[in-house]
This record gives sequence, structure tokens and C-alpha cells, in this order.
Amino acid sequence: MKMNVAILSAGTIAILFILALLAGCTGTAPGENVTPNVTTTAPAAGANVLRIATTTSLENTGLLAELERVYERETGMDLQFIAQGTGQALDTARRGDVDLVLVHAPALEKEFEDEGYGIDPRCIAYNYFIIVGPEDDPAKIRNMSAVEAFRTIAIAGMNNTPGVAFVSRGDNSGTHAQEKALWKEAGYNYTTEILDSGAWYVDAGKGMGDTLILADEKKAYTLSDEGTYLSFANRLALVPIISESTELMNRYSAIAVNPAKYPNTNARGAADFINWLISDEGKQLIGDFGKVEFGKPLFVPLYAPECTGPPFNCTCAEPVPTPA
Repeated sequence: MKMNVAILSAGTIAILFILALLAGCTGTAPGENVTPNVTTTAPAAGANVLRIATTTSLENTGLLAELERVYERETGMDLQFIAQGTGQALDTARRGDVDLVLVHAPALEKEFEDEGYGIDPRCIAYNYFIIVGPEDDPAKIRNMSAVEAFRTIAIAGMNNTPGVAFVSRGDNSGTHAQEKALWKEAGYNYTTEILDSGAWYVDAGKGMGDTLILADEKKAYTLSDEGTYLSFANRLALVPIISESTELMNRYSAIAVNPAKYPNTNARGAADFINWLISDEGKQLIGDFGKVEFGKPLFVPLYAPECTGPPFNCTCAEPVPTPA
């Protein structure tokens, strides 16, 4: 009887061992593709996490890192940034994947708010777009208005003027939206007359920093926000050709995602962060950023009543109601 038990135990072990080997054969072999577990919807942020879709220009300048450092130290909130073009950032918010946006395209922002996705917009700061290009300015646009410059670049490019090229972000960002507006003011239909109009016009499909580097490699003109250009200037041969005209004004805003659309958003965290951005402390931090390194601030904070009139036409001081 004892021998039979021993034999049974050995047989059981052998069977279990074989089953284990067979189970292993059904796994993925080394080198094969594995389909990961994918979450189809973003998780709720939680009280201590704030998800923010924002622009590459704010990331490239380093301002986001500074905001994160100070705000997290003061509040314990975990700021999680997704840096994209403004159009992409707003689409991310439309899906409910973030709690607020920091963007710079007023027309796109208004659509976002009119659709009911964005609430409590507050403009926080501005700087200028600038047209940068080769020092020798092959299209001879220096001292022109931005609209005149765009018209002149297009004519020169389409006529194959040596050395004239333009690199576009091409990513539906705030900068790209401003570029398209300037082409329209210059008398061109962007889709039918500029895009695909020749080798002179390069659609990069990249963020601001990468677009500047590409334009530098091609010795081409491009439109950039001033802050990102200054933060990249030491690695570029491109120089500012046209800057600080009213038509190049670049306004940044914070907009909370509507909790009526997405109840799991961190509405209180979004309101608190926006109120901090428009507080004296937040505005001073924004206004001081870049002074030491670049000799001038990269962004100019907005104050009332200046923000309420042209060319800004926005709210910059009234606190956002804090949800219960």
C-alpha cells in the first residue's frame, strides 16, 4: 500500500509537470509581438492629480517645469502635463482625458467653449510671435508688417527666388493657426494656394522647437513664439526679422474642462490651479521667468483692466468659482 501511494504521488507530479510544460507552450515566444493591456479611457485624475494638456511652446521654454516645481511644492498636487499643439490639446480635453488646458489660439478656444467642453477661461499672459529667418534675409522682408512679409515670401517662393523657403509647424497648433490667419490676411487661401504650392513651403508637422531646428537647417523663414525662439537661440543661426506688431500678439489662456461633460474630472483642482495662475504670486512667477537667463521675460503676465480691452479682450483677474 505504501508503495502504491508513492507510485501515485510520483505519477501525479509527472502529470502536473507535463501540464505545466503544455501551458508554457501557449505563451508568447521570445521576439513575438505582445498586445499590451490598453486602457481605452483615461483614469479619473483623483483629488491629488491634475492632468493638463498644454502647448509645446510652454514646454520648450521651460515655464511648465517651473510652474510644476513651485505649485507642487506649495500644494502637494501632482501636475501631469501633456505637451501638444493647441488643436491637439483641445481635442485631448474634448475626450475628457485631462482636467484643463493651457493654450494660445483664441479662435480655437472659443469653439471649445461654445461646444460646452471648456468653462471658466482666464487669460494669463502674452508674448509675441516673431518671423525669424536667415541673417541675409533673402526675401527682403525686414521692416515690413507681418502680412506684407508673408505676401512677399509667398511671391518669392513661388517664383523660385534663390534661398527663399518657409517651414510651417503644420500641426494645428496655436502657432500654425496664427500662420494660416496671416496667409489669409495676405490674400491667400492656405489650403489651395499655399499648402503643396512648391518646394519652398515645408510642412514640418512638428512642435515649435523641432520646427525651429528644421528651419535653421534649411536656412528658411518660420513663424515662432518669441519665448521658444529665445530658449533655442543659442543653437540657431536664424535671427528675428519681424517682431512685436499687433498682428503678432500671442495670448495664453487657462480653461477648465466642463465637469458637466466629464464628471470624473478634477474640477476643484483645475479651479485652484487657474486661480493660482492669475494670483499675484502666479503672475510674478510668470513675469520673472527668463529674466536671468535671457535678459527679458519670456511671457508678460496680464492684469486688469488691460486684459479686458483690445487686443486681448479676455478675463484675467476674476477668480474662478471653486466647486464644493
